[in-house]
Amino acid sequence: MKITNTPGVMRTAPTRSVRRTEKTGSATETSAPRDISDTVQVTTIPPEEMTPRVQQAIMSLMEEVDKLRRELDFTNRRLREMEDMADTDALLPIPNRRAFVRELNRMISFAERYGAPSTLMFIDLNDMKVINDRYGHEAGDKALFHVARLLVDNVRGTDVIGRLGGDEFGVLLAQADESIGQEKATALAQIIADNPLVLNGEAVKMSLAFGTYTFRQGDKPDEALDKADKAMYENKREIKGEEPR
Repeated sequence: MKITNTPGVMRTAPTRSVRRTEKTGSATETSAPRDISDTVQVTTIPPEEMTPRVQQAIMSLMEEVDKLRRELDFTNRRLREMEDMADTDALLPIPNRRAFVRELNRMISFAERYGAPSTLMFIDLNDMKVINDRYGHEAGDKALFHVARLLVDNVRGTDVIGRLGGDEFGVLLAQADESIGQEKATALAQIIADNPLVLNGEAVKMSLAFGTYTFRQGDKPDEALDKADKAMYENKREIKGEEPR
């Protein structure tokens, strides 16, 4: 520990310490193993009262503060890890519905405040039951991973991909108006169709139905999801050749 010449101020250094000799009482510098760097304002202790015992007490206190700081850093890291786990889907390495809805709310607020259009895409995979029945549920999980990877790889860093549940996904297209959102959704659907899933050496074609909704003033997350969901079902009926409702 090193004491500065400034009255009332003590500084620590990582490789120096101060001790007082018994014969002369003069201060000499010796090496020490401690590695603490802090500045302590000792406003109530006059320099002449900064005895070795007081110095040691202050050093012990600073070591305790350093220990508490490390424990706090560790706790904060663990909290961040737990928050990440709470926001990540149980199966896929993408946000779950809870985290996606939070981002949806944030993007709606941003669009309202700055007038920047953004679009929600609601996705439902077709024929997942056929894959599960024919190849097993493990294959169904691989299909979900396959689609999630393709979606993540083909959107911008500002966009958000989330799993809404089952074989349903959500995509938040930042600063994309209705026309751009529809164009991007069509492109993503084509990418899924052009990249079949390989199971046991067999290429399994996949497809999706989608609906888009561009945010408007006063929208709520649940309302936006419901409108995009309804648009998706209309698209699914078109794919099946059914009459729209």
